[in-house]
Amino acid sequence: MRATTAVCQCGESSARVHGRYIRRLRDVAAGGLGVVIELRVRRFRCENAGCPAVTFTEQIAGLTTPHSRYTPLLRGVLTQIGLALAGRAGARVAAAVGITVGRDTLLRMVRAVPEPDVGEVEVLGVDDFAFRKGRHYGTLLIDMATHRPLHLYDGREGEDLADWLRGHPEVKVICRDRSSGYAEGARVGAPQAQQVADRYHLWANLGQAVEKSVNTHRSRLAEPAPDDVAEQLEAEPVVVQSPNELKIVTRLREQHAAAHELWEQGVSKAAIGRKLGLHQATIRKLVNARSADDVVAKSLQRAHVVDPYVGYLHRRWNEGVRNATQLYREIQQLGYPGGELAVQRHLRSYRIGRGHAPAPGPKPLSVREVTSWIMTHPEHLRDEATHKLRRLRERDAELDRLTGHVRKFAAMMTGRHGDRLEDWIADAEQDTLAPLASFARNLRRDLDAVRNGLTLPYSSGAVEGNVNRLKMLKRQMFGRAGLDLLRKRVLLAR
Repeated sequence: MRATTAVCQCGESSARVHGRYIRRLRDVAAGGLGVVIELRVRRFRCENAGCPAVTFTEQIAGLTTPHSRYTPLLRGVLTQIGLALAGRAGARVAAAVGITVGRDTLLRMVRAVPEPDVGEVEVLGVDDFAFRKGRHYGTLLIDMATHRPLHLYDGREGEDLADWLRGHPEVKVICRDRSSGYAEGARVGAPQAQQVADRYHLWANLGQAVEKSVNTHRSRLAEPAPDDVAEQLEAEPVVVQSPNELKIVTRLREQHAAAHELWEQGVSKAAIGRKLGLHQATIRKLVNARSADDVVAKSLQRAHVVDPYVGYLHRRWNEGVRNATQLYREIQQLGYPGGELAVQRHLRSYRIGRGHAPAPGPKPLSVREVTSWIMTHPEHLRDEATHKLRRLRERDAELDRLTGHVRKFAAMMTGRHGDRLEDWIADAEQDTLAPLASFARNLRRDLDAVRNGLTLPYSSGAVEGNVNRLKMLKRQMFGRAGLDLLRKRVLLAR
């Protein structure tokens, strides 16, 4: 039974029928086929003289909405597809289930969805993300209780964060990285809140200090050669001509010398970068390095696919086997995963003169390898790594102390013993390990937040997870979407 009256948008009820027409609405597909609903609807005259609408069309609850060609059910489905997949991908998925829709229509539906209410937030997470790495950044705010994104805005200035916090005086805890901008914004906008420095960033910063400390000791990382190898080195002739230095190493040495020469003349780092055609970060690295060896260390320690089989190749070469193809087939049986060309290039370094290859001494440990051993829990190290680290600590007292400092910090962090922080900082500052002492001094600049991070149960893990999801959404749109669309998808797509 049809109603005799309809209600206008002004709220006035009317029974005066002005006319009728056929209205077509698209609905969700059935059996993979598109569905179109045809309705014969009435148009009424509004009896309210002050209403701007002279006539209006009756609406059927749950089926029609003003000016829409989609049912609410289909609009909701398309909106969810748009939130999950954006334009092109969403249109392809919709077509696969029998719904024909354009990518621009999907994006308009996403933009039309209202943003959720922020509500009250007691524990807030803050982190930045890159629109374009190194140039353009934004900020993401997370409710740490529900892990729900609350706000996304352009830029990462502390004042923007402070403005948002002034509108939310209920915030009690702010989880952040060690950015000074966010620290100042949180202090100004929410002086009542406790700031918590994230443990992940603390551990990452400590790892950087450890790697720098190990790098200064890289000449001591090689184990002493066994007696039989030393005797073999004395008894057998070495390669007639030493291999040429890598081109990248030569280039780094030349750049280091040129940068230091200009720096000693009083030229600024920016001017040095312009003169040498190098990025400012590269210039800082070159100028801050005490010697060229500090710059080329990583290049010299690059692992090669042949490295694990060098000892076998040298032994077979000294036995008189000089055929690269045969040696390649032999190490292939031992598990060599590379190609024959890499073996040929390795043998070329001592093929000149067809003399004996030098017996391989112990391969120096890489800086990154030693750093990972120091930063790993002793119970999680393999037996071989544990044995090598123990021998390294026995040979080098400074690396032994470095390992002790790291393990104390790890115990403090995992056990939430923030009360031990000042004692740890004092011990690290008094040590001769300059990178570790610098890390400890930097902790003092943010002491309260660091102590809270090592004491309170809060962490920025949920923030990092949302930032990773944001990166996926950003790349899914190929970087073409604006901030408004990215914001909608981050806040609404779950």
